[in-house]
Amino acid sequence: MHHGVILFQTDRAIPPADAARAAEERGFESIFFIEHTHIPVSRKSPFPAGGDLPEQYWRTNDLLVSMGIAAAVTRDIKVGSGVCLVVEHDPIVLAKQVATVDFQSGGRVLFGIGAGWNREEMENHGTDFRTRWKLTRERIAAMKAIWSTDEAEYHGELVHFDKIWQYPKPVQKPNPPILLGGWGPKSYQRVVDFCDGWIPLTWLGHDLIAEMKTLRQVAETSGRDPRSISVTVFGAEDDRARLDAYEKAGVERVLFFLGPATRDEALPLLDRFAKHLQ
Repeated sequence: MHHGVILFQTDRAIPPADAARAAEERGFESIFFIEHTHIPVSRKSPFPAGGDLPEQYWRTNDLLVSMGIAAAVTRDIKVGSGVCLVVEHDPIVLAKQVATVDFQSGGRVLFGIGAGWNREEMENHGTDFRTRWKLTRERIAAMKAIWSTDEAEYHGELVHFDKIWQYPKPVQKPNPPILLGGWGPKSYQRVVDFCDGWIPLTWLGHDLIAEMKTLRQVAETSGRDPRSISVTVFGAEDDRARLDAYEKAGVERVLFFLGPATRDEALPLLDRFAKHLQ
């Protein structure tokens, strides 16, 4: 089982470059970054975790830029999106950004995706909340076509373009691993239908290991080998017994949460979490 970390890369946190170098030096397999392009001041959408929305949600550095910077100053650690809000990006531009980071890093991208929970945020990007998952599915399909085809085209209900040329192509074939964040029957089916892995959130209070069994059943029912679907635990507990249970259940990767930690806060956290690598 691999071990990684998640940084809420705000303008007050340890810089992504420094965090990535420190994580690599300690032997972590991956570092993931957060995405919110902005947070509407209206605050009509409730925070899924309850209570007031923490300020770090509107102070984040750009996701893809952070991933690129982290990759540029390291050699081996994987760089991940946790998660990229695909409905807030043009798919042709996003395909090029992800492919460029993967190409320049020598194939180190883990592409976590989601549709998001903040209705007003995505509406500011022109996305209808009601069709956000259809749009996510079509944009991912379009990006896969761009990554794997010399003259790519896509014609869906919400995404359309005729044949295009776009390079670079990702180093990872046919594409960087696509990991879907989400819960419940619809999310499991989405993972099975068009993703390479699943990212569950530990703080939602679900029985993750039981949910993994359900995901595997959905895969089998759909004719897909459950072993082809990875699980990346987002926000793993700093608990040896729990980590051992995840590994026994077949989890591929656990990610420890650094939050918006400053340098003075992040380095001791990395040291603490690194004890699990031994």
